[in-house]
Amino acid sequence: MSGGGPTSGGGPTSGGGPTSGAPDTTGGRAPDHAPRTVVVTSMASDAHTWNLVFLQLLIEELGYRVVNLGPCVPDEVLVEECRDLRPAMVVISSVNGHGYQDGMRVIRRLRAADPLATTPVVVGGKLGVTGDEDSERVAELMAAGFDAVFDDGADPAAALRGFVHSLQAGPPALAGRAAAG
Repeated sequence: MSGGGPTSGGGPTSGGGPTSGAPDTTGGRAPDHAPRTVVVTSMASDAHTWNLVFLQLLIEELGYRVVNLGPCVPDEVLVEECRDLRPAMVVISSVNGHGYQDGMRVIRRLRAADPLATTPVVVGGKLGVTGDEDSERVAELMAAGFDAVFDDGADPAAALRGFVHSLQAGPPALAGRAAAG
């Protein structure tokens, strides 16, 4: 897999089905809710990994299969992996303070790829390096196409949990795009 990061559930080509090597825990019947795939990644300029492992564990705890693309993921690799996987959601993390700059570039590329135009995409972490108030950056990222932006402020884990629960409750309440559109 491109990106060199750890994966869960057998890698990006594994569907988790009977031929994936995963043990059958359904007693031969179809599961009530098959876990959906979430892509977790950083962006090309961010070499941090601890945040990605934390996000992977959090999202797996919520019942999703996670494909962790790892650090320093080039834009084209992220787009191609997401095209192939067609994930339920893409979670992008930034620790180096380039979340806004890299996020604006990456979201345009993801939204331009037809199968990803409506995929929920969130970004979180350090949006800038100055430590200034990020409300303007958050608004611009939402207007650019992110469905949620979790800045380094409050409790981003709780905010992500809330967003995931809103997706599980039914049709995505894509408030970010609705507010921006």
